[in-house]
Amino acid sequence: MEATEQQRMLGDSLLRFTQREYGFEQRRRALREGGFDPARWQSLCELGLPALLVPREHGGLQAPLADALHALECLGPALVLEPVLGSCVLATRLLARAGGPAPAQWLARLAEGAVAAVALFEPGTGFDHGAPGCSARAEAGGWVLDGAKSLVLQGEHAQLLLIWARCEDGGPGWFAVPATAPGLELRAYGLLDGQRAADVRLRGVRVEAAARLHGDARQLAEELRDLWLAAICSDAVGVMQAALDATVAHLNTRVQFGRPLAAQQVLRHAAAGMWMELEQARSMAWLAARQLETAAPAQRARLLAAVKSRVGRACREVSQGTVQLHGGIGLSDELPLSHGFKRLSLAELWLGDSRQQLMRYLGTQTGEPA
Repeated sequence: MEATEQQRMLGDSLLRFTQREYGFEQRRRALREGGFDPARWQSLCELGLPALLVPREHGGLQAPLADALHALECLGPALVLEPVLGSCVLATRLLARAGGPAPAQWLARLAEGAVAAVALFEPGTGFDHGAPGCSARAEAGGWVLDGAKSLVLQGEHAQLLLIWARCEDGGPGWFAVPATAPGLELRAYGLLDGQRAADVRLRGVRVEAAARLHGDARQLAEELRDLWLAAICSDAVGVMQAALDATVAHLNTRVQFGRPLAAQQVLRHAAAGMWMELEQARSMAWLAARQLETAAPAQRARLLAAVKSRVGRACREVSQGTVQLHGGIGLSDELPLSHGFKRLSLAELWLGDSRQQLMRYLGTQTGEPA
């Protein structure tokens, strides 16, 4: 499958941006300074990333999901720390798919660079979001939220949190909660790969009635989960490509006993095996990107489970293989490869590892709950 002309143009712009403003040393400096650079975020905004999935009536570009996922693949080699996945893709798409006053209020702001974060998971439940423990009760013409959320990507930098909660009738709902709402407490921390996340505590947080997103809340959550899986896979393909490129360069330039490492047939075979893993993963990720908006819900869930399982296996094989071919230096913090290794290790685990996704795929095949 080939990228469209629009995707190639966006990819070229992102490549120039990463070469100019997101070199490895610049990223390491950003890690030391908290993982978010307002100036660099402004540059991404000027490239149109926050507006990519925002509907035109709210000042956005209303691009296909495949374009946003292609952007993540192009940014993957730079291992960006800014909230492109969490805000520009996940939160924006959720608001764009929902109805009600809250999306109309926030989408234009997101297109201009405001940050939103999705609060889907809860402590002690892993990545299972089926029955939220966080509660929302109607009171005095609004809603009162109580509970806890975990692994909120870029939560500390968000102006808006999208909370997945259980309503009084027992059904779930989505709520748009300003990050400055009284009673909302946030504890931020870094993940293994340097990205930032937060745990959120809601203690009697009051919001207006209009804060509840309209639409089928559970369907929105399932769409969000499948988009998240596709986004992880697209980002991982970009990271794997960079890791393999660095490894091939290492094999061609590192000399031992008067010969480059690439002269050893066994090492060439290892690199070829990783290339096959990467290309299979890329094909699966592109397939997911092109069917996200057209496949029926059951077919989409089955497809994304299969894609994540296959890409997750490639993450494991490529990340471990490239480090082994570099030797001990492969895990050195001074080498970009070690940072890519961490990103790929997390990519395999996010929303369930390869084995869990395979079991989910088998469950969708037999009609059992996914």
